[in-house]
Amino acid sequence: MSLMYGKEKENEQQDADITTDPSFLTFWHTLPKKSPETGTLRLFSREEGSYYCCYGPDAHYAATHVFHTKSVIKQLGLGVKAVPSVILRPNQATMFLRESLTVKQLKVEIWAPEPGQGKKTAKFRLDKEASPGNLQAVEDLLFSSADLTSAPIVMAIRIASAADVSVKSKVKSVGIAFADTSSRELGVADFVDNDLFSNTESLIIQLSVKEAILPMGTASGNTDRDIDLNKLKAVLDRCGVVITERKPSEFNTRNITDSMTRLLTPAAMSAAAGSSADPSASIPQLSLPTAPAALNALITYLSLLADPNNHGYYTIRTHDLGQFMKLDASALRALNLTESPGNQGAAARNTTLLGLLNKCKTAQGTRLLGSWLKQPLINLHEICKRQNLVELFVEDFNARRTLQEEYLKYMPDMHRLSKRFQRSQASLEDVVRVYQVVEKLPGTIETLENIQTEKEEYQELINEVYLTSLNGFRTSLQKYSEMVESTLDMDQLENNRYVIQPRYDQGLQDIATKLGEIRDGLDEEHQDVGRDLDIELDKKLHLENNPAYGYCLRLTKNDAKGVTNNKKYIELSTQKSGVFFTTKKLKELAGDYIEVTQEYTRKQNSLVREVVAIATTYTPVLDSLDNIIAHLDVIVSFAHVSVNAPEPYVKPVISEKGSGNLILRDARHPCLEVQDDISFIPNDVEMIKDESEFQIITGPNMGGKSTYIRQVGVISLMAQTGCFVPCSEARLPIFDSVLCRVGAGDSQLKGISTFMAEMLETATILRSASKDSLIIIDELGRGTSTYDGFGLAWAISEHIASQIHAFCLFATHFHELTALDQQIPHVRNLHVVAHVTQTGESTQERDITLLYKVEPGVSDQSFGIHVAELANFPEKVVKLARKNADELEDFGGEKSSDAQFPEDVTADGIKIIEDILQEWSSDEPTVDGEDIVMGDGAAKSPEEQLAELQRIVAKFQPQVEQNEWIKSLLVAL
Repeated sequence: MSLMYGKEKENEQQDADITTDPSFLTFWHTLPKKSPETGTLRLFSREEGSYYCCYGPDAHYAATHVFHTKSVIKQLGLGVKAVPSVILRPNQATMFLRESLTVKQLKVEIWAPEPGQGKKTAKFRLDKEASPGNLQAVEDLLFSSADLTSAPIVMAIRIASAADVSVKSKVKSVGIAFADTSSRELGVADFVDNDLFSNTESLIIQLSVKEAILPMGTASGNTDRDIDLNKLKAVLDRCGVVITERKPSEFNTRNITDSMTRLLTPAAMSAAAGSSADPSASIPQLSLPTAPAALNALITYLSLLADPNNHGYYTIRTHDLGQFMKLDASALRALNLTESPGNQGAAARNTTLLGLLNKCKTAQGTRLLGSWLKQPLINLHEICKRQNLVELFVEDFNARRTLQEEYLKYMPDMHRLSKRFQRSQASLEDVVRVYQVVEKLPGTIETLENIQTEKEEYQELINEVYLTSLNGFRTSLQKYSEMVESTLDMDQLENNRYVIQPRYDQGLQDIATKLGEIRDGLDEEHQDVGRDLDIELDKKLHLENNPAYGYCLRLTKNDAKGVTNNKKYIELSTQKSGVFFTTKKLKELAGDYIEVTQEYTRKQNSLVREVVAIATTYTPVLDSLDNIIAHLDVIVSFAHVSVNAPEPYVKPVISEKGSGNLILRDARHPCLEVQDDISFIPNDVEMIKDESEFQIITGPNMGGKSTYIRQVGVISLMAQTGCFVPCSEARLPIFDSVLCRVGAGDSQLKGISTFMAEMLETATILRSASKDSLIIIDELGRGTSTYDGFGLAWAISEHIASQIHAFCLFATHFHELTALDQQIPHVRNLHVVAHVTQTGESTQERDITLLYKVEPGVSDQSFGIHVAELANFPEKVVKLARKNADELEDFGGEKSSDAQFPEDVTADGIKIIEDILQEWSSDEPTVDGEDIVMGDGAAKSPEEQLAELQRIVAKFQPQVEQNEWIKSLLVAL
């Protein structure tokens, strides 16, 4: 009850702080209008961060996403100018800001009171500002107890103007700079791109970019540069990247050489310099044509030079697009590669490839895995190295288990620890965490050395990738371990107390001795009072270190009779827990204890700073060790998943790019086969270059076409990442790209029609694909009329098959498309099998069983109406659908009677029907009112007319039975 009452009083006080502050309204209304809807969330820190407030649209957003109710909204002010407000406790604010940045992809502003102002100040300043790609200002605030499982990459993009390049307008020179502030790495890329910015899109996917810096467009928006920028923004939007616009003047190269000289590590500078003494020549990335201007804009946006802790700690590299398989945003979605912003955490564990393969034990391993999945290799030698390492741990269960459970599990994120050391924010606890890593190194090395393998080259591989480096780190960190053991009180570590041991410093030892003497004096006085009062120590007479009085004595009220009115003792207070009192000597000792303790703390803090400063010198070694640990963690994770799948994965055989065929036996989709209540049916895939490289898959809805074609893409990507694959046998070539067209997503919410999104994705495929690409197309042409859709599907298929010659899987319901195999020899038709059983007298009453097996040939039905029945459509709607479908198929379609029979059979059938009708009407009846009157004036009833027709049909029956066209017509009727 008292706790609840305290919370209520706290909330009342906080409410009063925001509702009795009318001057704040004036200040708030002067701020630039921003809201979560426009991409920015704004919070106000109150009372030095004891709680936070949101106002206006931010309050509504917080109420919805944190509290899930609008009842928490209070009104600041009165009347029409009242502003909604919401209060957040520090832990709520931290989680809210973290989710807003990493999941919702919002920019964040944290405002704090101006220094020197009182509680109810109306003056605030922008204290911290962060964005999805730039977490520097809030990293310690938001991620002190949460690991960063994906790197916050921010990039700046500059498109060369027409004056910069003398090439066709459809070709663009693009310069890109990117930064990972968590690992203090800069990178650049300079390349030529098409007018759809396909290469830029691939780079965004490869780097997992969170935010992009672009130059502002002109006011008119009609220049060539503005048109290019708008196209680029569409690409960034499709990739889910936050866009930040900056002044074009920031995209220059005026001071870039000086800036980079100050930022880069001495090792990075000396490695690039060679024999040159010119600073600009020592950084080859600055000689690129377009990227240096983007690099300058990026450094300015991140304010890297403003923080002295960044000077001399950054590295730089050139990113080569050609080193990795190219993926676009559509492939990312189609293959369910990583979490989408709204599909993270436990829900995505087995629904995405990253979630499935992530059995990593470290945060750095998870980050590296995400990077590998978006950067599949195209170098056969490097792919085989990874696969061989995975094979080692697949075969050695003990090594795999030992590494995961006894070593990797206890490895901290050393990149983040290094950053804390470099910023002088580290504590003794951080020093100890690094020490624990050093202590785990010998066991890790021993486990790797004991891996059993009959292949000598595999042992050499273990030495090359892990052991040589780890042994070097163990030697380098030996003195670190000795330093920690000689300075820290190791006995206190078991109690999670991180203190310097007194014998490390003579001054500290002297203070500790003095402190011990004071403690002894306290104990003696405690005993003297016990003897004087004749009260048992500890059980009744307690010596306590009270927050208010320091060291004092406590007795229960019943036992305190000897203290009351006794001049020897000084009563301090009487509380529910008892009577607090002291003596003159005890009071003096308590004062000495406080004074000496403060002196001890000051001395220890100065020694802690010395120890942390020594530990900081080891950060380059820790960063390198972190990379090795992350690599080992991912490889062991691959092995763990490969062995523990429902059916173990196999090591694929990879051929050089441009050679080899794609052959998969018993292929499965890795994410689907682990879902609950699913018994996955495997299928073989065989795509032979120049024989069956283009495959058209038809079949019923829900029959497994999409799963079949997507699993080929997922398996290809897994193989080039270095992982084993879900097959019983796998042979694949190296693909330079996987390009997909499988669904429009939510593009219509961004002002793009479903069909336009489909066409944009397909245009990217046609512009980007090469003969070494893998193309996956699912249901192209559904967003327009049947005839237009089929025309486009045919033209695109024919172009890919005859001009590009890429491996292509094309799933479609346009059964007419299967005729393409008559024109192009390397086109093959496959279909998903469905077993149809007649359940009634009517041809429409069928029981359909989907077998999920893919076999050669063409499917002649889609069974869409059957799916509608499964969805519990009303019976009348289903019958009407069948009627209309039959009419449409007969209306000039492939099932019309004329198309199914030879011309002479059709002509004979028409002549027979004409003869029947001619004889039936030979009496030349005339119409008189509603009766049919024959030539002799006698009217025939409808029954008589029908009997006459039946007589004539019986007369022609032998001819009717001999004509197949008439028989099919009668069945249709």
